[in-house]
Amino acid sequence: MSSNKLSAVLEKQIHRLCLKDFPCGYGTWRKTKGSTEGAETEDTDDLLDLLSCRHSPWRDDKSWSPQAPALRRLAVLTPERLHTDFIYNYFTTLRIVDKGVSVIDDGLLKFSKLEELVLNYNRISEIPAENLPSTLKILELRANRLSALNSLTNCLPPRLEYLSLGSNSLGSHDDIFHLTGRHWPQLVCLDLSDCEFKDQQALLSALSTLTCLRSLMLEGNPFTLAPSYPGFTVDSVPQLSYLDTSWISAEERQCFRGLAKNSDLIVDCASATVSVGRVRGIPHPLMRVEENAPDFPVVNYGYFITYEFLSHQTVNLNFDRESKSDAANVTEDDADLQSNRKCDKESCKHLMVYSEETCHDVAHVSGHSTSKLSWSECMDFSHTQTYIVSDLGGLKRFFNQGLYLTIEEEKVLSWPAASEDVPLAKPSRPVKVKKIRKGEESPIKSGSTKDKSKDKKKKSVPELFQDAPIRRILGSVHIPLHSLVTGGQEVHVLCNVGALQTESEVEATQTLEKDLGKTIKEDKKKDKESKQGGGSSTKQKNTAASKGKVKGGQECEMDVQLEPVTVELNVELEKWRSASEAHQLLLPQHNSLIKQPVLS
Repeated sequence: MSSNKLSAVLEKQIHRLCLKDFPCGYGTWRKTKGSTEGAETEDTDDLLDLLSCRHSPWRDDKSWSPQAPALRRLAVLTPERLHTDFIYNYFTTLRIVDKGVSVIDDGLLKFSKLEELVLNYNRISEIPAENLPSTLKILELRANRLSALNSLTNCLPPRLEYLSLGSNSLGSHDDIFHLTGRHWPQLVCLDLSDCEFKDQQALLSALSTLTCLRSLMLEGNPFTLAPSYPGFTVDSVPQLSYLDTSWISAEERQCFRGLAKNSDLIVDCASATVSVGRVRGIPHPLMRVEENAPDFPVVNYGYFITYEFLSHQTVNLNFDRESKSDAANVTEDDADLQSNRKCDKESCKHLMVYSEETCHDVAHVSGHSTSKLSWSECMDFSHTQTYIVSDLGGLKRFFNQGLYLTIEEEKVLSWPAASEDVPLAKPSRPVKVKKIRKGEESPIKSGSTKDKSKDKKKKSVPELFQDAPIRRILGSVHIPLHSLVTGGQEVHVLCNVGALQTESEVEATQTLEKDLGKTIKEDKKKDKESKQGGGSSTKQKNTAASKGKVKGGQECEMDVQLEPVTVELNVELEKWRSASEAHQLLLPQHNSLIKQPVLS
């Protein structure tokens, strides 16, 4: 792909100012002292109005430089001053945004009085510092293709005060080495947001040497997901006044005072807690039952929620708060559920996470599940699980992609032993469907048989054998988690999965569609016969008779209005609120490691 030089783009912008064309510059349209009045001449005030009038085609374009309108006015008032060097030296601010610039060439040095250069959202991969004017004070290179800073620090503009490098692939130790006070002695504001810095202590150690630094943007970097952010940053870089656009108050400084002195306790890992609460709206599985249903099989229904998260170790509750002391307990139902998964590959798989153009690292993602609950109008799973994640880069990409939450139904059929003399269900037997109205109890209860004590003698309960569980996915929903990367601490959502149908309703709908299809075919045949016999009335009768009924005289009851299924989900990042809280959480772990015997 051919390179797009910055100087070429700037020349196009200057050419579009039309400094020598109407209404600027010299021409027959200008009224001079010695010229006679004519229809083709214009007063200077009228020419200036053409530059500022809202509906004028010669209106000023201020987007790329605030000096452009003033330069056009000079081209009307004193066009003789506009020689080449004057034009280049007139600009102090240039904003070339999203113009496909890929090379900063030496043509930029013509702008010898340039103070502000904005080159956001371009394709720049390298910054030759020798091509930057020495007068530069503001340099913005956000959302380009920078992957290293070694070329930027060779011959720096000595007056640079503001530097924006956000949304670039920066984060190596070499990049950290070039972010010191030796390279940027006058830097006041630095934007490193949404980069790939992971080593928090090394970066803050370098930034602390920037004695003039007052404003710092770091949100969106992987290390900002750790509990120590922003407290460790506030105490490590005391000269800061703003962090991530927020004013650092005196109370906040006092809360985190002393945290930087205990840097040996700081570990770059994140603590994320996933909580699944109440689920509402799942229709009753026995909403449609058979009138003369047999005793067996006994049907049990269970419901659970599955989701995916990074497959790192679960929390050892020393790192969690007291309010979450029971968060990481796994019940026997969870273990049984995980062991009975249909496919073991679903419990641990690789999730490919892509950037805009190239494939990044592979983050290991595993499936997690709540315990199973029987049906109720409101099922409270009270599931809370905390994860300690050391791969902060993978966690950032996972949050940017979001997670998928799935509601699953498990159906288990239980049968008596073969020697037991009990009536069994016949698959080929025609059934009549009866709808359970709201408020009525189901004639068949999950995990029990019909009460026939009035009609039969009491029998001993037969030993039951269970079939393999039959699982059905009821619905799935995607939950965005990008706000956790951009400074948020918690995502609390009420997920709307939509309206669901019971298994019997799905089967009834499929049967109805098949029967209606057969009825339509029969009507077509009768229509052909009626055309030959001239009887059109029989077609109307047959069509009317087929409406509202299916094969066997079974009526279709589709008047149930289903409510949407909702799931309460909460994802929270652990953040230290003070230095004392950090010590309470970290010192027990640190002391336990010291007391461990050393193996020789």
